[in-house]
Amino acid sequence: MTTISFCLGLCGGLVPLMLIPLWCGFANAQVTPDGTLNTTVSQTGNNFTITNGNRVGNNLFHSFSQFSVPTNGSAFFNNASDIQNIFSRVTGGSVSQIDGLIRANGSANLFLLNPSGIIFGANAQLNIGGSFIGTTANSIKFADGIEFSAINSQTTPLLSINVPLGLQLGSNPASVTVQGRGYALINPSSLASITRTPSPTELRVQPGKTLALVGGDLHLNGATLTAEQGRIELGSLGGAGLVSLVQNTQGYTLGYGNAQSYGDIQLAQKSLLDVSGVNAGSVQVQGKEIQFTDGSLVLAQNLGNLPGGDLHFQASEAIDITGLTGVRSETLGVGTGANISIITPRLSLQQGAGLNSLTYGASASGNIHIDATAIDLSGFPPTNPTSVTAINTDTLGTGNAGDVFVNGNSLLISDGASLSSVTFGSGSSGKVTIQNKNTTVMGENPFGLYSNISITTFATGNTKDLILDTANLKILDGGTVGSSAFFIGNGGNVSINATESIAISGSSRNNKSSINSSSLHLNPQLRQVFSLPDILTANAGNVSVITPNLTLTDGGTVSVTSQGSGNGGSLNITANTIRLDRQGSIQAKTESGNGGNIALEVGKLLVLRDNSAIAATAGGNGNGGNININAPIIVGLENSDIIANAFNGNGGNINITTQGIFGLKYRDRLTSESDITASSQFGVSGTVQVNTIGIDPNSGLVELPANVTDPSQQIATGCAGSQGSSFVATGRGGIAENPTEQVTSHVYDGLRLRTWADIRDISAYRKAGEVTTQIPPFPEVLVQATSWHRNAQGKIELVADKPSTQVQQPLTCAAVPKI
Repeated sequence: MTTISFCLGLCGGLVPLMLIPLWCGFANAQVTPDGTLNTTVSQTGNNFTITNGNRVGNNLFHSFSQFSVPTNGSAFFNNASDIQNIFSRVTGGSVSQIDGLIRANGSANLFLLNPSGIIFGANAQLNIGGSFIGTTANSIKFADGIEFSAINSQTTPLLSINVPLGLQLGSNPASVTVQGRGYALINPSSLASITRTPSPTELRVQPGKTLALVGGDLHLNGATLTAEQGRIELGSLGGAGLVSLVQNTQGYTLGYGNAQSYGDIQLAQKSLLDVSGVNAGSVQVQGKEIQFTDGSLVLAQNLGNLPGGDLHFQASEAIDITGLTGVRSETLGVGTGANISIITPRLSLQQGAGLNSLTYGASASGNIHIDATAIDLSGFPPTNPTSVTAINTDTLGTGNAGDVFVNGNSLLISDGASLSSVTFGSGSSGKVTIQNKNTTVMGENPFGLYSNISITTFATGNTKDLILDTANLKILDGGTVGSSAFFIGNGGNVSINATESIAISGSSRNNKSSINSSSLHLNPQLRQVFSLPDILTANAGNVSVITPNLTLTDGGTVSVTSQGSGNGGSLNITANTIRLDRQGSIQAKTESGNGGNIALEVGKLLVLRDNSAIAATAGGNGNGGNININAPIIVGLENSDIIANAFNGNGGNINITTQGIFGLKYRDRLTSESDITASSQFGVSGTVQVNTIGIDPNSGLVELPANVTDPSQQIATGCAGSQGSSFVATGRGGIAENPTEQVTSHVYDGLRLRTWADIRDISAYRKAGEVTTQIPPFPEVLVQATSWHRNAQGKIELVADKPSTQVQQPLTCAAVPKI
């Protein structure tokens, strides 16, 4: 009782309340066997030596009622050098508080099992030859069905010669906590390789081994976990479940196929998971909510010639990475970098957080693969405005940057965040592929860095392709989706397929909202930052857009552009409707190279309003690009233009196929009206051809009125002659081809045949009769009955009013008045 009172008073007066369990545990730390096995413990000061135990084959079993190591103390497992696995359990119900050294002989793997919880202090260290697995599981299961349990401990438990099969956690597993003072890495800039320096506090296993922590919630506060060339496993379960143990060359890989629920994992206060080395190792983190804050980092530097491992993070609810923190894979040798993979319903990167894969040598950097229902990238670190929130692969050497693949439901990139692949060397960028339902890219940060999905080259390396498959794409307030080249390397192709719509609108201080592939001049300050001369020969790539509805407003743009001597790329758009309003534009523009071509396939309607434009232009000696438009209806209003102009070179050609074009007229130069022009200021003007096709009979039928007019008022009955009219055609010669000509002879089979003529006198048969005029009687008109009565004979008769309208008598010659 006296010891407990002293501990509470000391802790309450000298240290923060949150550290009371840790401090007091260390003050009373001890290693005590529980008597169920042959475990023996001897103590010298704060140092404990553990001997004997129960050996079965190459497995050694120990059982403790308490297992805690004080500050500057140690717990030494003095095992035989040929032992492969040491299994130690804590059965007394107290938390294991470790602030000293745990060591063992040889290359044995060490399992520390305490269902009541484990706390590693800032001074905790490991000095073992094999892997270390610290867990709050209830038991360890073996392949032969034997279970080494810390809950149901027996006087003489059954022990196994087999390798462990898995960790069985209880219904409410206790937490695992690791305290430390944070890492001591040096990162002079976001592009430079990180300099690794020894951490003042760390849990470290030998190179090529596994360091695993498995339990309920996991809290890493300033912790450093190091497994050079090896494997780090963090697993958190929220309920009962079996975590499988699969042996590999690095120790163990943990599996969670039987887990029903997960707990939370937090890396805070500059915590570090480091698997760097000659050949970079692997990391797996599995939980419900995984949080990275306060500069915490997962690092895999590959210095060797073998491929790096995998950095895998999987959460059942969310992964949140905030601040100058995240996951970083670096390639410094000839082996490819470690791959980064994320699986979670929600992924959030904020305030400068990053998933980064970089290469500085001849090998490719690792790939980044993300499967997340909702992805949110935004913000910047207030203390370091040059850093941005980013998911990106980079190359600063001859190796290629890795690919980026994103699959999910919604993707939001805002406040200057970036999803990209970039080359700063001779290697190419990676390929960026996004498959998403709703994608939004918007805004910039206060320092002028705009939000983007991009592939970019700042050097001699080319960029690969950017492919975006989505349902709805919104690019707002200066956001950009595209490809950029700033030196010699060529821009890549951009392919976008939006099954529902694309809306591009607005601008920021430094950028217009756009889809583009561009070759651009950097301003002098940025050229100095990237050590670039004032040279720009790169060609722009091509842009392909497919969507039912494309809307460009308030300066929104789809473009291919070259500001250097390179050529502009081609721009192809297929849509049902395209609407450009308030300076919206579709353009292919070059400063001195040849202008790019524009091809628009429009199913229904193309509308340009309020100073909007479709333009393929060239400056300098370049030729203007060609514009081909196929649209049923084209409308241009309020000084909106279709242009293929040049300066010294030739103007481009414009070819338009449509059923109707309204508001736009061909002119030889631009005016304040809506123009179609293909001129050159000092060269040869291009041609403009508008092909107006006929009405499509399948486009719809218009029903005409049944009675267009009264035919009785338009046509008179023919007048009778003095004798009966007749038409007679006799003889085999037929009638003349023209009534004013005589019937002529015909040539048949080389013989001229004369027509037959009847010269008989038929006057005797002609008789002249009297001419009479017949006036046909009025037609009988049926009148509807309006009432009835019974007549004198008792019969019922229908009664009708007299008709109000008279039936007009048919016109005959007799009815025509004499003049």
